[in-house]
Amino acid sequence: MMTPEKVRDRRTLALLATSAAAFAMLQTIISPVLPTIQQHFGTTQDTLSWVLIAYLLAAAVATPILGKIGDLVGKDRALRIALGTLALGCLVAALAPNVTVLLVGRVLQGCGGAVFPLSFGIVRDEFPPNRVPTAIGILSGVLGLGGGLGTVLAGPLVDLVGWRSLFWLPMLLVVAVAALSTRVVTPSPVRSGGRVNWLAATMLSAWLVALLLPLSMGARWGWSSPATVGLFAAAVVAAAAWAVIETRTDNPVIDIRMMRRRGVWAPNLIAFLLGAGMFGVLGFLPQLMRTPPAGGYGFGASVTVAGLLLAPMPILQATTSPVSGALAPWLGLKAQLAAGSALLALSSAGFALFHDSPWKVATGAGVFGIGLGMAYATLTSVIVQAVPATQTGTVSGVNANIRTVGGAVGTALVTAIVTASPQATGYPRESGFVDGFLTLALMCAAAMLLCLLIPASPWRSTGAPDTTGTEALQPGGLGGETPRSAGTRQSHRRPAKAPPRHRARRPGIPPRTDKDRCR
Repeated sequence: MMTPEKVRDRRTLALLATSAAAFAMLQTIISPVLPTIQQHFGTTQDTLSWVLIAYLLAAAVATPILGKIGDLVGKDRALRIALGTLALGCLVAALAPNVTVLLVGRVLQGCGGAVFPLSFGIVRDEFPPNRVPTAIGILSGVLGLGGGLGTVLAGPLVDLVGWRSLFWLPMLLVVAVAALSTRVVTPSPVRSGGRVNWLAATMLSAWLVALLLPLSMGARWGWSSPATVGLFAAAVVAAAAWAVIETRTDNPVIDIRMMRRRGVWAPNLIAFLLGAGMFGVLGFLPQLMRTPPAGGYGFGASVTVAGLLLAPMPILQATTSPVSGALAPWLGLKAQLAAGSALLALSSAGFALFHDSPWKVATGAGVFGIGLGMAYATLTSVIVQAVPATQTGTVSGVNANIRTVGGAVGTALVTAIVTASPQATGYPRESGFVDGFLTLALMCAAAMLLCLLIPASPWRSTGAPDTTGTEALQPGGLGGETPRSAGTRQSHRRPAKAPPRHRARRPGIPPRTDKDRCR
């Protein structure tokens, strides 16, 4: 029989997973049907590309800021703000009479990107320490499953009820979750207090936009164009100014000193590389499958068929992620992260070398999904355990942002490789896809090697965090506190008494003897 605490935890996890699935669907559900939306509004492809870019920029800006707000005033409140903004964005996009209003809706949807880091923070605060990796694994699996469902369902939904249904369905899910969250998600027990440093938040937003915009549009504008070079230079200047502001304030949006810990910067660098690998594969594997055989490769697959061939990826990711969390006490997080990165590298190389038949691509997609399930679930657990509970939302948001930046870099890099020398027919050469996927494989292999820099996992075979060692407590270790120091289930032991302090004696005065004290 389940205890009331377990029932509450399951309800909370189900609610968080539903909100995460809705947001994940919105990340991928639009890309396959952009030609349909372009035809409906009678606009150009360049204009419509902002439907994806606006979403990316809004998510990059809002995720760390809402994560910080969650750490300050409560993750439950910040989650409801994110869900409300996400639902409003879906409503605006579903009713959009023109492209401009659609872009406004996509910006509002991107502001809901903080759903994932806030969900991870709520799990860290509310769940017993030995259940945290499994719960994070489930949420990470939902991320893959929701994204995969978006890709697979996009075509059939548009054929049946039109493209506006792509926004109505997530909106209904988000509204239901937001209403239930007031009753299911309890107020955050861990809050740091204080206010948001809006000057630092503005500079953070400035350099993120200045960095991501040319990465997204550089191939179209030209990498040496004044706009691209100027925005990259502005990103460097704004980032430097932001770093100065953050180091001189007592209430930073992102604690740069915390980012210097080995248990934080190493997972963030891995997130950058894995983000490049994931977004690069998701961006160009469907393009390879949809290329007609006249190009010398490809299957000429439709949007629906390409989605079905990719279906093993999200299914196996959703299956692997919870299992990976459950295995953390026995295998550890570090070993699983390295194994997942290795599978991502192996499958990316497989896409480069074995793409002459649909079953080979589908098999590679399945292996890629297993790698994603292992790597992303353990990566999130590592970063959550590496910081105090009062900074979980902020640091998780930063990790998600770094993954997004990596995805933008990976997509831009593969775009440059694939489109470097097109055929006379206009299709990319097969060698471009081969070189692109091999580049992604090398990046995932580098992530595997970087796992060696992560401090030892605090999880032992007992199923609970190891609080006896010292590695997790060191400034560069896997955490700034013991994993059990956060949340609502803390032990309230009386602290040991400090040894008595002795006054310093002035020079030249001999110490008092027992005879003196008797006087």
